[in-house]
Order: sequence, then C-alpha cells, then structure tokens
Amino acid sequence: MTTADPSPPAPPPVDVTTIPQLQGPFAPVIEETDATDLTVHSELPADLDGVYLRNGPNPRFTPLGSYVYPLEGDGMVHGMWLSDRRARYANRFVMTEALREEEKAGRALWGGLMTGYTPGESEVGPELAGQPKALPDINVVRHGGRLLALAESDCPYCLTPSLETLGRETFGGALPAGMTAHPKVDPRTGEMAVFCYLLEAPYLTWATIGPDGVVTRPPTPVSGVDRPVMIHDMALTERFLVLVLAPLYFDLRAALSGGSLLSWQPEDGTRIALVPRGGGPILWSHTDTFWCWHTANAFDEDEQVVLDLVEWSRPGGIVPGPSEGGLTRMRIEPRTGEVRREQLDRGSMELPRIDDRLIGRPHERIALAAKTGRRPLVGGDHDALNFFDTRSGERVQWDAGELAVGEPVFAPRPGTRDVDQGWWVTFATNRANGESWFLVLSAAEPGRGPVARARIPTRVPLGLHGSWLPTQE
Repeated sequence: MTTADPSPPAPPPVDVTTIPQLQGPFAPVIEETDATDLTVHSELPADLDGVYLRNGPNPRFTPLGSYVYPLEGDGMVHGMWLSDRRARYANRFVMTEALREEEKAGRALWGGLMTGYTPGESEVGPELAGQPKALPDINVVRHGGRLLALAESDCPYCLTPSLETLGRETFGGALPAGMTAHPKVDPRTGEMAVFCYLLEAPYLTWATIGPDGVVTRPPTPVSGVDRPVMIHDMALTERFLVLVLAPLYFDLRAALSGGSLLSWQPEDGTRIALVPRGGGPILWSHTDTFWCWHTANAFDEDEQVVLDLVEWSRPGGIVPGPSEGGLTRMRIEPRTGEVRREQLDRGSMELPRIDDRLIGRPHERIALAAKTGRRPLVGGDHDALNFFDTRSGERVQWDAGELAVGEPVFAPRPGTRDVDQGWWVTFATNRANGESWFLVLSAAEPGRGPVARARIPTRVPLGLHGSWLPTQE
C-alpha cells in the first residue's frame, strides 16, 4: 500500500493565447545560444569595451494556473560582449533548484503566484516541497566580485562570467532572506544598499554590503511598517535610503480562500520612508496615493531630498483598470514630512535609468523606454526611447517603429565624466519578423537613433533590467 500525496491537484496550464506577455516579442525562448562575430550594421565604437547583461522573465514551461508579468517567469540572462568593434552573444537560464526539477519532469511543477500552488514531496523531494519557486528573473548586477541574478524579494543567484549558475547567494549567511531586485551602489564608497520585504514581521528590512562583498550592516527592521507591503525599487542619497510604500499589500488570508494575493487600498495614501544611512529614527512622509515601479535617482539638496521616479495612479497589470503615469520629481522635507510633487513629463514610460556613476548625486539626464501612442501596444511593450534633460525640462524621443525596445543602460566612454561622452545600449526585437538587435545610441545625440546595431541570431524576448560592465572602469 502506498501513501497518497496530500498535495491538492495542480492547476491546469494557462491558455497562452490569452496572455499578451507570453506572445509576440515577449514569447519565451527555450534554447541557450552562443554566437560569435555577430553581423554589425555601421561600426561599433572602439571605446565600447565590456559586457551588457540583461535579465528577464522567460518561462521554461507553460505556466500553471496564472501568470503575472513582470513578477514571474524563470530568469534568463542575455549577454552581449563587445571588444575591438566585434560582438558576441550568449544567453542562459538561471538554473534554480526548482527549475532543475521541472527540467527533469519536462513540465511546470509550481503554480503561478496567484494560485499559491506548490508541488508535494513525491514530486520534488522534502527540501522543495511546499516552498515557493525561486524567481531570480528581474535584474542582474555585479558587486564584490559576484555576478548576481536578482529576484523580487528573495536570495539572488550567483553566476559565472559565462552566465552559468553557481547557486543561491546569502553572503555567508548574513542575508538569509535575500534582497529585492533593485539594490543601489554608492559610487563614492562602493557600498551597496539593499532592502527586503517579508510576509511576516518585521515586514521590511534594509542592509548594506561593502565593496568587497562583506555585509557591513545586517538586516535592520524599518520601524513603522506593520503589515506586508510590496516595494519594487528604492533610491539612495548621501544621507538616506528612500523607500516608497504605496498601498499594495499582501493578503495571505484572501489568497488562501481563493482571493487575490495582492490588495490595492488607495484610501491609505502613499508613504515615503527616509532611512538614515548612519542610523537613527526613520523619517516618514505621507502623500496622495500613487504607485511606483521604478525610481530614476535621488539626491540631497538644501536639506531636502529630491526624488525622481515614474509615478502611476495604480499598479497596472496587477490592479484592473486604467493607470495614468509620467515622470515626476518629488521634493521631500525630512523635518516636516512635506512632499511637493512636480510632473516633469507625462505619458506612458518606464524603466528609467541614469548614468550610474551619479547615483545619489544630481543628474542631468534620464533615459526611459516609452510608448509613442502611434501603435497599439500592451503593457511592458515600448516603441520609443525618451531622454529627459532635468536642467532644461526638454525631452528628446527616438521612435523605434516596429522595434520593441527595452530598458536603456548607459555605457560611459572610459576615462571621461561627461554624460554626453558615452552610449545608451539596449536590446530590441522586431514585432513583425522576430529579428532581435543590440542597439547603440550616442549619448550626445540619442534622438538620431542607433549609431550601430548588431544582429542577434536568435530572438531576445522583451525583458527587464540589466547592467553595463566595462572592461576598464
């Protein structure tokens, strides 16, 4: 006689045709590819020497029960290595323990985030049974000699320089719960600041990691947070970590009874926490409700904190209904908690980036992926790159036409500090024929479009965040 597995039946596979973010330029790729001496149109800049890496959701098997973009999907890191005007490409899955079990089974074993389903011991063994699936699919960064694929709120996975997976990274056990996908590195000190939200008390913590990869501040609770709340990104100034707490809460009771795991409660307003980096009480501000996926940067100015971010009326893709957005500058008064908001640019835009050498300091340029409004596009798809000048208030746009473009990342010219001396790089995929490209735009004249592009011999799905890692710092 055998004992029946107590796990409930697995939910059925999703109907891929009903989920736009599993089709077209988002459709997952299964093959891991290596390609050298890519065909280059025009000529790659001689000073562009390094590797551009980008992570993103790429389900290996058809998801079970539900699929919420951009919060789930197996991680796949795409790399573009550049040197001597030549380019090579490779992509690799981030091979988590759960993905290895699914590879053995030849199908998905874990349910989508909104289903709450996890496989039993008979399918995945005692260590993984009942555990949520690790999803290091959002960002990829390098710090302290480690190349890290980052999840929404979990331990990152360490990769080799050739993108093979080494395993979970807890920094010697000092960060057992991990971090979220958007740490920030202070370019003056080399210190990385991280935060992590949790489903049980203390709900929200922050920590720091030295430039050598050693944790210098252990996970420290953020006082004043009394329920689990989702926070995707952060910002950093010389004095503060800046955390935006919009009213998107985790509701485990509702999820267990068949409801939604995430609850949007706009009547609560949005809070902003200024966490003193040197220690001390958290400084809180409370303002009208808005949602923020991504910050661009923050800095201290005349005792105030200036925070640039993409503001939305609600978290689109999670909460039904239209969501209006734009690039916003907030001035926060730490002593009184007053928040003054100024909309810099209006429209559908996301994935804001600056020159990372200016994190925590005043910045002149913000680059974003955007929608022109000329084409019907689903959430997460963009047909333009915007470049906003914070001094003049002017915006330059490059219309990418049929190319679905990703997050722009700045690659500075070695040995220079001028923000016009360098390039914005990204991946792009043609919606009509599936051809993918690596694009290089001049930072001095980004509105003129790519000065060079390399043809990638496999499709690169739309993804999320990445890094430029120069050979010469």
